[in-house]
Amino acid sequence: MDLELQGKRVLVTGSTGGIGKAIASHYAKEGAVVIINGRDQSRCDAVAAELAAETGSEVLAMAADLADAAQCDALLARLEEQGGVDVLVNNTGIFEVKAFEAIEDHEWMHYFNVNVMSAVRLARGLLPGMLERDFGRIVNISSECGIKPLGQMVHYSVTKTALISLSRALAELTKGKNVTVNSVLPGPTWTDGVENYFDTLSAKEGKPVAELTENYFADHEPTSLLQRFVDVNEVASATVFLTSNRAMNGQALRVEGGIIRAL
Repeated sequence: MDLELQGKRVLVTGSTGGIGKAIASHYAKEGAVVIINGRDQSRCDAVAAELAAETGSEVLAMAADLADAAQCDALLARLEEQGGVDVLVNNTGIFEVKAFEAIEDHEWMHYFNVNVMSAVRLARGLLPGMLERDFGRIVNISSECGIKPLGQMVHYSVTKTALISLSRALAELTKGKNVTVNSVLPGPTWTDGVENYFDTLSAKEGKPVAELTENYFADHEPTSLLQRFVDVNEVASATVFLTSNRAMNGQALRVEGGIIRAL
C-alpha cells in the first residue's frame, strides 16, 4: 500500500529509542525524510545513521531538550531553515510509578512541561505553516491512561488526558484544510523504560522478571483482550497509517489491546 509519504519531512520527538524510534523507522521505510530528536546529539546521530543504513532513506539528527522553551524555539528555527515539517509526531514523554500524595508541585509542573508543553510548543510553531501550505499532519502520542487513568501514575495520566484534548482542539482549527491532528493511545508497551522498571521491581521483590511480566495482565490489566504487552512496531504502524488518511482527523486512535471497556 502506498501511503504517499515519499519525500515528506517527518519530525519524531523522543525518537532515540522505544516507541519513537520504531515510529521513525516506519516513516523512513515509507521513503520519508525523518528527523530524529532527543536530548543528546550523539545518540541522535547514532540512531539516524542506523535507520538510514537500514532503510536507505534520508535520516537527520536534531537534538533539543523540548522541556526547555529556548531549545524548542531553536529547533523550530532550524527546521524552518531546512524546509519545514510536513508531519510532526509528538512522542516525547516521561512516566513514573509514584503515590499521589508524594507527588509535589514541582513534579506536576515538570510532567506538564515535558509531556504537554513540548507538544504545545512544537504545534504552535508548525501548525500555521501547515495550514498555509494546505498540508500537514500532527500526531500526539498519548496513552490509554488518558481515558482510563491509573492511580499509581496520576500525574502521568492527567498529562495524557491533556494531550487527547489538545489534539481534538487543534483539529478544530483545520476545517477545510488538508491538515489533520490526531492522538494515538498505546496500551502498556514493551520498551527499554518498561524493561528497566521490571528489572528494578524484580530486584526489589526478589522475583524473576519473567514471573512478574507473566502475571502482569492478570493482576493489573484484566480487561486487556491482548493479554500481553503491545509491541513498539504495532504502535508505529498505526501512527504511520493514521497520517496517511485525510478522513481521520480529531481522532483518538486506541492501540491498547482492548483494555478500555467502552464503545
